[in-house]
Amino acid sequence: MSEASLQSLSPAQVVDEFLRVIMIPDPAGARRFVAPGLRIRFTGGRAMSDPAECSAFNATRYRWVKKRIERTETVAGGTEVETVVYSIGTLHGEWPDGTPFEGNRYVDRYVVSHGLITQMEVWNDSAEWLLVRAGLATL
Repeated sequence: MSEASLQSLSPAQVVDEFLRVIMIPDPAGARRFVAPGLRIRFTGGRAMSDPAECSAFNATRYRWVKKRIERTETVAGGTEVETVVYSIGTLHGEWPDGTPFEGNRYVDRYVVSHGLITQMEVWNDSAEWLLVRAGLATL
């Protein structure tokens, strides 16, 4: 995608394209969609600042993982300076032992400023599912 076509994307399209690229996983390519000083708060409150950290964390938690985006919602009242976008759907993939999973709910919240992601917050059910797999909880 050219620089000119990147600039023509809506905030929701920026988020969708970022997710498409990072789920390859291609964290270097995903950097094209983020601003310097990116702030990421990943599941469990983990602070990160680069898409590569997200990919590295996912590589420890899953053999592989992908998102099924059910919808992308742009919060009303957004401006060029700040627009909040939510990506909502489910995760599917394999745990490190090769056991497949699907239907793992996620919600991601993004702040897009001047066409770039400045903040990213990630929530999903993986920790709960891992507790069940370890016999420490029930669903």
